[in-house]
Amino acid sequence: MKYIKKSEEPESFTVWKNLANEDWQPSWDNFSKPQKTDVHDSLLQEQGFICCYCGRRITKDISHIEHLKPRYPYTELVLEYTNMLASCQRERERKEPLHCGSKKDHWYNEDLMVSPINANCEEFFKYTDDGQILATDNSKKLAAETTIDKLGLNIDKLKDLRAKALEPILEIINTITEGERQDLIIGFSETDYKGYYEEFCDAIIYLLKN
Repeated sequence: MKYIKKSEEPESFTVWKNLANEDWQPSWDNFSKPQKTDVHDSLLQEQGFICCYCGRRITKDISHIEHLKPRYPYTELVLEYTNMLASCQRERERKEPLHCGSKKDHWYNEDLMVSPINANCEEFFKYTDDGQILATDNSKKLAAETTIDKLGLNIDKLKDLRAKALEPILEIINTITEGERQDLIIGFSETDYKGYYEEFCDAIIYLLKN
């Protein structure tokens, strides 16, 4: 899981919400273009175009606006930008198992959910060479294990994709110098010139560090 530093909400979204009056109130039901598009674009940009939960590459077409704390029962947070993320699996392929925001659905538990907007969230997960994501041994182990389960982060599809992303690093990990290793860690920790993180960069960085 990659830490997401939330940015300011789009100005158009703020202006739209401030239009509230006695006859009209902004709600999820009337939240639409262009404000909804602006919010979706902003979420993708602040996440470096990777899923908030699994780290897959996402675009607007294959992602949806996810609520960290679900719309029900947290109705007061439905239009709160700090509660919004961009998750993959907008539409499920035939027979594809649910994962990430689609699997999480209305589940949320303050004590058992590791949130990607928590600055230290990356500390609670580790990755294996074959693409598994596991909980590290610390005070958040149960929360990390529950999060992995509730988001379906270890389904075969995601394990296979992670393993494929790790292959190039595994091929060179024992041949590079310490300086080259540090340069790679820095490189994968930053977005490219287009604002994109490398797909599954969190798993790649973990492998390079460990």
